[in-house]
Amino acid sequence: MRQIRAAILAALFLSVQGAGPVAAQEVTLTSRDGAVSLSGELLGFDGQFYRLRTIYGELTVDGTKVLCEGDSCPSIDEFVAELTVSGSTSANQVLMPALLKAFALRRGFDVSETSLDERSVLFELTDPGEDRVVGRFTFRAGSTDEGFADLLASEADIVLARREIREDEIDRGRAAGLGVLDEANRSRMLALDALVPVVAPANAVSGVSLRDLAGILGGDVTSWEELGGPAAPIALHVLDDDSGLTQGLVDRLLGPSGGVLPPMAVRHPTNASLAGAVASDPFALGIASYSGTGNTRMLPVSGPCGFVLTATRRSVKTEDYPLTAPIFLYLPARRLPELAREFLAFTRSEPAQIVIRRAGFVDQAPEEVPIDRQGDRFANAISVAPGEAGLRELKRMVATLRPMQRLSTSFRFEPGSARLDAQSRSNVYQLAHAIETGLYDARRLVFVGFSDGVGSAAANLDIARERAAAVMGAVIRAAETADLARVTISSEAFGEAMPMACDATEWGRGVNRRVEVWVR
Repeated sequence: MRQIRAAILAALFLSVQGAGPVAAQEVTLTSRDGAVSLSGELLGFDGQFYRLRTIYGELTVDGTKVLCEGDSCPSIDEFVAELTVSGSTSANQVLMPALLKAFALRRGFDVSETSLDERSVLFELTDPGEDRVVGRFTFRAGSTDEGFADLLASEADIVLARREIREDEIDRGRAAGLGVLDEANRSRMLALDALVPVVAPANAVSGVSLRDLAGILGGDVTSWEELGGPAAPIALHVLDDDSGLTQGLVDRLLGPSGGVLPPMAVRHPTNASLAGAVASDPFALGIASYSGTGNTRMLPVSGPCGFVLTATRRSVKTEDYPLTAPIFLYLPARRLPELAREFLAFTRSEPAQIVIRRAGFVDQAPEEVPIDRQGDRFANAISVAPGEAGLRELKRMVATLRPMQRLSTSFRFEPGSARLDAQSRSNVYQLAHAIETGLYDARRLVFVGFSDGVGSAAANLDIARERAAAVMGAVIRAAETADLARVTISSEAFGEAMPMACDATEWGRGVNRRVEVWVR
């Protein structure tokens, strides 16, 4: 009998996780013909599906096929969508509220705001036509570490992260039944930011190399004299150790050497605090968010071969700037309420990109950059071109790309791997969606591969060609509903012809191994 009942239940219940956390209470779900019933703890309801903890495990149940009995059964007609986002302080205090208010305005909802505690703010969305609350969105400001802890404790539905998820967090999420949180459908990029070295306007130093910056962070470079400044100690200012930005900075610049931030570095809870302290001290150097530099002055970053890169909206968007820092949303493998899903879809829309820019962050809207507005890229490429063969390849590249424009969408790879990095995996779906919507109909897209300069030029050209073809294939596969007959898509490669950084470091080689997209 139990096997028969289980077979019937399988027709009604989906063995995937459902909506976000609610108070666990015992309920009974009965099929509408009364033949089958199921009891368990109600873990969530998204307006359409129930999520229960039962003797069969966690099950998601289609609410249209059952009747709910029990004191905690929700009212389908009066359902209120609830969503809790935990993580980055600046993004949760500024960006997420701005996006939610823009979403509510487009939907015709009224918005009220209530502080729950020093970390959390509740936004209620009210439908004036029905005169009832339709959504409650809580944004909990803190650190990326706290965001993942809240998710694992079922105290949040989404993590707003200032760094990529770490292996131990992936493992704990999988063990908790949250899915594989670094997969493309479990993570997405919300906006872009960057880590920038900043000084007071009165500071005389005009730039810093990545090597010296790593030395400052590791405690090996301690005097401004070593940077061409006065004989005075450098007062280092960073965000708190649990900040996702600080953790990402340590991973990138100190991780390869196993270094740690010096204990005498001044820690700050917010960008505003850091920027204010640095702006008032001519001997201070801080590592700030591009979106929160305040009255400080940003220092360009250089490499040992003379390349100089400055953080600008475009260089951050293309990931050409060396310390780009994407802002990620990590979503567990559970069904969110429909209104929450609609809000997340809105965050990828064109109007949302305008909101992101106005909030001080870098948006993901694709931009087309003509070849005559490529900054120092071509000058740098000429300066390091290896002999006549290198110049011939440069000439071939310019002849091919001159009639085209570069998209701000770029693709790079994880260190020592052929796998795209997290930002690039998100870019695959962004570009695929643009193709699906017809944005590039009657146009030509060319995926252009580049390599580092280590090894033979012929081998590097082959590798770059393979990478360009692989990225092109990934985008085509992701554009499932696109009419590909409306757009011409191809790939090309120029190997080591146009480096973005110096090959002297692993980071520089990783930046040079990339695939760009050019459009005509």
